[in-house]
Amino acid sequence: MDQPAPADTASAAWKDAVFAALEAAGVSQVHYVPDAGHATLIARAHAHPRMRAVPLTTEEEGVAACVGAWLGGARAVLLMQSSGVGNCINMLSLVRNCGAPFLTLVTMRGEWAEFNPWQVPMGRATPAVLEAMGVAVQRVERAEDAAETVDAAAALAYGAGQAVAVLFSQRLIGRKVWK
Repeated sequence: MDQPAPADTASAAWKDAVFAALEAAGVSQVHYVPDAGHATLIARAHAHPRMRAVPLTTEEEGVAACVGAWLGGARAVLLMQSSGVGNCINMLSLVRNCGAPFLTLVTMRGEWAEFNPWQVPMGRATPAVLEAMGVAVQRVERAEDAAETVDAAAALAYGAGQAVAVLFSQRLIGRKVWK
């Protein structure tokens, strides 16, 4: 089966810094739908002795799992691709109605050098969809801003009890290449 090739193996440093920011924020659960853009974070979470990495079948399960973690006194993050944001629209009402903190890291598709036309509509709609559901959106375009943005988003989510999404631009995560 064809797999996406990593677009930029030199980008591991900023991804490691993002993981360190999640660790410093006390995140103990990492919920995810498998995604090449989040591969480093997923692998690090699986290897971490005090984190639980939870694969999902759909992204909306992760929204509920993050709220459940908060109810149980834990901090969680949801890793997903922009195409998965559309799957979460109704479930984000749970975050809003419960007043739960929520942090999601979203790898963008449908932007720079996209080869798949099916990714474009949701890629364009992602920020507006999240904002319409009451989620604050912070975007990362440059590797040097990634960890600081995740740190600030975690503080806003867990400190101020807000719903926050960090969007990693497609140019930052790199061109998807299928082999």
